[in-house]
Amino acid sequence: MADRVSTTCAGDAVPSSAPARRAARALLTIATALALSACAVGPDYRRPVQDVGATYAHAPEGRWIPADTPPRALPSDWWTLFGDAVLDDLMRRMPQGNLDLAQAEAQFREARAALDAARAGLFPTLGVSGTATRAGQGVSGAGNPANTYSLSATASWEVDLWGRVRRDVEAARAGEQASAADLDAMRLSLRSTLAQAYFGVRASQRQDALLARTLDEYARALEMTRNRLAAGVASPADVAAASAQLDQTRAQRIRLGWQRQQQIHAIAVLLGQVPGRFSLADGPGLPAVPEVPVGVPSALLLRRPDVAGAERRAAQANARIGVAQAAWFPDLTLSAQGGYRAAEFASWIMTPARFWTLGPTLALSLFDGGARAAAVASARAAYDAQAAAYRKTVLDALREVEDALVQSQALAEEQAARDRALAAARETLRQVTNQYQAGLVDYLSVVQAQTSALSAEQTALDVRAERLTASAQLIAALGGGYTPS
Repeated sequence: MADRVSTTCAGDAVPSSAPARRAARALLTIATALALSACAVGPDYRRPVQDVGATYAHAPEGRWIPADTPPRALPSDWWTLFGDAVLDDLMRRMPQGNLDLAQAEAQFREARAALDAARAGLFPTLGVSGTATRAGQGVSGAGNPANTYSLSATASWEVDLWGRVRRDVEAARAGEQASAADLDAMRLSLRSTLAQAYFGVRASQRQDALLARTLDEYARALEMTRNRLAAGVASPADVAAASAQLDQTRAQRIRLGWQRQQQIHAIAVLLGQVPGRFSLADGPGLPAVPEVPVGVPSALLLRRPDVAGAERRAAQANARIGVAQAAWFPDLTLSAQGGYRAAEFASWIMTPARFWTLGPTLALSLFDGGARAAAVASARAAYDAQAAAYRKTVLDALREVEDALVQSQALAEEQAARDRALAAARETLRQVTNQYQAGLVDYLSVVQAQTSALSAEQTALDVRAERLTASAQLIAALGGGYTPS
């Protein structure tokens, strides 16, 4: 590039006057500097390669989309898939008060400011100064004190010959993008946590309602057993068994109550509210489990904010290699200064008092004890670490999706089995209760049937809640509708 500039300048007409020649040389210097500044040392960035496979091993059948069809993406407001108005309201309120999100947003603004600071290196620095001094020397008349007044303006510009500043800007830009991805990852994680906590509270409320009904039934059974004892057709052991069963269920409900309250406190903190002042009233039943569009593994590279953040950090580390390598080359600074300087204030700003300087400065370190070589080696090692971290993040993302798919499928099959077991337990309880009233079995059989039916009811509710939680986890593993900006 420098040869091309020289050839172009050699064909120009030679100015005849000295000022014109000086101006031509200055323009040639600037043009050469600008031409050289188009170069940037250091490796150009390429995203680290990581095999992700063509399909998910545990994707449910019938939910694949042909390759020539645009895939159905998760909506940005993915929680609306559950069709719960209370959950929608909590999701709307969460970003306004959550302190983890506020911290991540502040860190993003810090990264953006770092990018602005790096960009400032591309522009010249301008300054102005004014001084008024009085100085003297010796005791003779010649050394009498004298005044000096000056007013000057300075301009300097470090020409980015080797791309150090541009690589620094590239690194800062990648850092800003990584911080933005971190903010999105935090937002997705908090929304997933909020959804899971909400489903836990709703499941606990359903469990509480189940235990309340069961306690009513057990209280009636105890009263019936006492009446049978009074009639001489039941034993005191039957009354003791019915009473023990009633108290055990009451203890279950007490434990369930404080556990549910802790989940409500967790939701309050997610919303940025004081736990003691937040409450969540009983709402509708558990929502239905939505169908989640899975897509293909390669979409994770675009739909996961943590993957995007890891990739941007690899780009940032790659740019810093160029910053370190640029230290091997000389720095060129163009500077100019002009102003007025006089011994008397009255003649301060006059033509005879004017002064100016103009010229380039070229600086190169000849020996630094290996500091520059160490800096380059450190930058390359940092890039290798970030590239490995990116590939590991991709693999972790694939594992999380596969785990969520396996869990979702297994829970769907388990729920079908649990529903059949619940129907059988209810039928068994009905028959054993009739047999006890007919005097065919003892009360221990009734207690066992009631315990089995209650356990089947609780387990069925737990599996439904686990399916909802697994759906929220799957959505978060798939990226939750995130799209990089």
